[in-house]
Amino acid sequence: MSPLGKLLVIGFGPGDMEHITKRALDALAESEVIIGYNTYVDLIRPLLNGQEIVRTGMTEEVSRAQEAVRQAEMGKKVAVISSGDAGVYGMAGLVYEVLMQKGWRREDGVEVEVVPGISAIQSCASLLGAPVMHDACTISLSDHLTPWETIVKRVEAAASADFVIALYNPRSGRRTRQIVETQSILLRYRDPQTPVGLVKSAYRERQQVIVTTLEDMLNHDIGMLTTVIIGNSSTMVYDGLIVTPRGYQRKYTLDATEQALKPHQRLRTEAEPWSLGAQEDTLQAGAAPTTPAGPSASGAAVATQARPQAMAAVQATTAVQTGAAPASLAAEALSRLAVGGKLPGEANARWSGQVPTAESTAGTLAVAGAGATAGMATGGFGKPALFEVGVSPGVGNKKFTARQMALLAEVAGDDGELEYTPDHQIVLRVPCADPEELVGRLRDERFIVMPIGDVFKVKACDFCNMEKDDAVPVAEHLQVVLGGLQAPKETSIALNGCGMACYGAVLEDIGIVYRKGGYDLFLGGKKFGRNAHAAQPVAEGIPGDQITDIVENVIAEYKEKGHPNERFHKFFKRVGVVAGFRHEDAPATVEVNAVCGD
Repeated sequence: MSPLGKLLVIGFGPGDMEHITKRALDALAESEVIIGYNTYVDLIRPLLNGQEIVRTGMTEEVSRAQEAVRQAEMGKKVAVISSGDAGVYGMAGLVYEVLMQKGWRREDGVEVEVVPGISAIQSCASLLGAPVMHDACTISLSDHLTPWETIVKRVEAAASADFVIALYNPRSGRRTRQIVETQSILLRYRDPQTPVGLVKSAYRERQQVIVTTLEDMLNHDIGMLTTVIIGNSSTMVYDGLIVTPRGYQRKYTLDATEQALKPHQRLRTEAEPWSLGAQEDTLQAGAAPTTPAGPSASGAAVATQARPQAMAAVQATTAVQTGAAPASLAAEALSRLAVGGKLPGEANARWSGQVPTAESTAGTLAVAGAGATAGMATGGFGKPALFEVGVSPGVGNKKFTARQMALLAEVAGDDGELEYTPDHQIVLRVPCADPEELVGRLRDERFIVMPIGDVFKVKACDFCNMEKDDAVPVAEHLQVVLGGLQAPKETSIALNGCGMACYGAVLEDIGIVYRKGGYDLFLGGKKFGRNAHAAQPVAEGIPGDQITDIVENVIAEYKEKGHPNERFHKFFKRVGVVAGFRHEDAPATVEVNAVCGD
């Protein structure tokens, strides 16, 4: 041990004495000073034998780490305690960071030992059954130290990749919206009936275990002591337990005493046609792979929702679209209209429980190109694919007919749902085995049908009940060419039909205002947040025969150069010039501390 003393960073598990490791018990016993959060000190107090105790409250983590280092440098053995595992949202990293700031080196500095413990994802999973039997990740919803936009990206990535997800720090007295926003994101990718486990105070006195679903999880009490475990597309509930299959049924018959494959055959490539080795063998033989490979049908494929980045047909176009011109954007738009929101073969099969094949993936691409009718898609659990799409009666038309409303009610039925949005669009979510047929029915009733997610949305005012309709052709052209195209981040293109601009187009990502004789163009609006601002006026009086080409060029450049998940206003500021239009920083706002009510 270093003559300077020793730091023992201890994870003591969920809190029950039976689940603390022997090394953690020994480390506590040999320590001279115990430093920890008030609640954690109380949990391990029966294990202490007269050591000096330093206890602090929430938000005092840095001071605890600093005090631990200070006392260790005085020659003492100091225990810094965390519940769960000290290296999973615990104190281990912070202790190292404080040491690093002091120039600490392992060879001649304070000795550090991190003692592992059982983390919440493990202890809570054991109470729920076996929900973490396949690939999983942990995400903390606390945005006190991590920007919320970063957390959103991580939730999106985990949801789209079909990970089992354990949410730490889901809600507190002040942080109430984060879990609501997270549920909303997850519902874009997963079946509302996806099993969810809520475990509060695992293995402690007030332990509470609830098995619920993704759509109902917010109807239960969720707080700082709750860990939320969300299943993937194959997770099931059996006799009150949540189980995520590991995939043994692909190779074994679980109710048979004698397996078809002998032990020496089970790891052969031919027994695993879904494996990378099998795909390489197939490609070397000059045939198509048995499972889809590449980004068009794997990494971005979404289990339960027609996210634009999951559409194989659209990605096939995007892959060769660097420097895309308006003509190629139009081609992509037509491809998207043909797809109509259908899931690619792998994603649809993954949701329905089937193993995707080359034929099914190729069939999806053919359907996207030809608009053919898809067959029935049900799998091992008999679940049809969840289909999500936006519908509206027109770009400027805000009036739904009785026939249109009746069709939506019929299509939604008892299992689907309809959500009206501020964009004058209804989002339809419904289990659907044949999306092509459904899209055809919607279009037959004169609906505009649009994918949901990171796409370009074209919006417009009602042109004063169509009395000021000079700009309607431009709005309709933009909808046909740009509406529904994949975007780095959801982007609104809004058009006002007169100089009153009462629809608020100037607040959107891209705003267009028609005035007699021409169009004014606005770029980079931000509607929400504490620093919300209007878009920057970049051009006035653009002739009608030029405005659509200009907007298409802006979109093409954003698609080519924008980073994934980068909003348009941030992109405009970062690149400085888009389609010849230069970004200018908005003037600093003046803070006025007005008397309440003024």
